[in-house]
Amino acid sequence: MKSAMKSGEVVVFMGLFATMAVFAPPGSARAETPITSIDYTKISPVELVKSTPKGKLVNPYKDTQSDIVAQGGRLFQSYSCSGCHGGGGGGGMGPPLTNDIWIYGGDDDTLFRLVTLGSDELLKSGYRRVGRESVVGPMAPFGAIIKNADDLWKILAFVRSKYTGDPAHKFGAPPEGH
Repeated sequence: MKSAMKSGEVVVFMGLFATMAVFAPPGSARAETPITSIDYTKISPVELVKSTPKGKLVNPYKDTQSDIVAQGGRLFQSYSCSGCHGGGGGGGMGPPLTNDIWIYGGDDDTLFRLVTLGSDELLKSGYRRVGRESVVGPMAPFGAIIKNADDLWKILAFVRSKYTGDPAHKFGAPPEGH
């Protein structure tokens, strides 16, 4: 009996393996591993939100990557985030992004969805306020304005780099019910 797979069989096997990894039961090791094969430069924030289950969006960038943070800072300015949140994220008519108060939760998934959908749609999607801030205007939806998900992930890396609150709260806690 032959044990070698033909090229087509290998492709089918790999496709099946990838499908199993994506649809593994919650709590299994595969389900907890973020899928990194997405080209974030080719998908809009809105499409990424629509195609990703709640709680599964994870920033591919870290706030310690100085080149990414610098790009995120330029994008923060170019998309007019500073108009509400101040030039360095210290607040204005919108809340500061530098302290340890996360109004809806500070995890990557919540922040990405908040910027993409805006606060009103985020609340309609089942999220709720978990923190209080003295200056809280509604977050406008920027998902259709920001060119691609990669730009938004870089902006969020910049925001995290400006954080000055308690290090234990830098990534917040996901809202209950995720």
